[in-house]
Amino acid sequence: MILEKIAENYLWFLVAILAVNLYQRKFAPRSYKKRTATLILASLAMLWQVFIVIILSRGWPHWMAIPALVLTVLIAIPFRNRILLFKTHCDRCNAPLTMTATINFDDNLCVKCWEEDHPEQATTEETEEESPSEVPTIAQTKNVDDIDWDSWEPDETAVLCYLFDGDNVLLIHKKTGLGKGLVNAPGGHIEEAETASEAAMREITEETGVTVSSVEYKGLLEFQFTDGLAMRGHVFFAYEHTGDICETDEADPFWCPIAELPYDKMWEDDPLWIPLALEGKNFIGRFIFDGEKMLSSKLIEVQEPSV
Repeated sequence: MILEKIAENYLWFLVAILAVNLYQRKFAPRSYKKRTATLILASLAMLWQVFIVIILSRGWPHWMAIPALVLTVLIAIPFRNRILLFKTHCDRCNAPLTMTATINFDDNLCVKCWEEDHPEQATTEETEEESPSEVPTIAQTKNVDDIDWDSWEPDETAVLCYLFDGDNVLLIHKKTGLGKGLVNAPGGHIEEAETASEAAMREITEETGVTVSSVEYKGLLEFQFTDGLAMRGHVFFAYEHTGDICETDEADPFWCPIAELPYDKMWEDDPLWIPLALEGKNFIGRFIFDGEKMLSSKLIEVQEPSV
């Protein structure tokens, strides 16, 4: 009887967890880790609900809900460092935290300690009804290390494809869209039901007129712009092609000697990761831009590229 009662009301428990997660979104970027924690907790709660439904539907003894709960807890153990984030006292001075800070703020700092670390963003008081405008948004962040990139989500996903022919690489003078007027590689957005590699091969044909039959994945680029735009880019290299380059509505393509890449006319992040890619290394690059001005960057060399 008790198990049936739990099953009947369990949905409201899940709704409460998800409502907390939605509430946490108002406090980004200070709430990314705790937002992830609530999603993990919701997933674990749903797992136990599945166990309960199976037990009831199959007419198994209700005491089996206990080992099912134990199993759910065991599954949660590998995630314990990402779940046990909610504290009621300041990590630094041990002062009691408000409910807002306990639920939302990853740093678990009281208002006094947080103001000491962030004098330029400090508020005079912290209340249960704290306005999201009092907390820096992700678009206001000017340091890549202040963003939880594991929780960061792009608004757009695009590709870049560098085609090599001997000692030359195919570049374009971009005529439209983001980066108009700059020199870049052919590229664009990934369309629905299209893989990144397929998008890279399609875009190079659409922008330059040449055709490539295969591409090689080199690395990942993630951009956060201060106007709020978040973009992820996948970088590919190609080494064989057919056809001749021709100007299109989107781009004016040209062959450039690899040793003479015009970095002064390209995005400011390009000189950081292109040399690494040319050395045959794979990478993850993360950047914050204000328009075309780079504010912060971080480049990570990785062993295995993933897309």
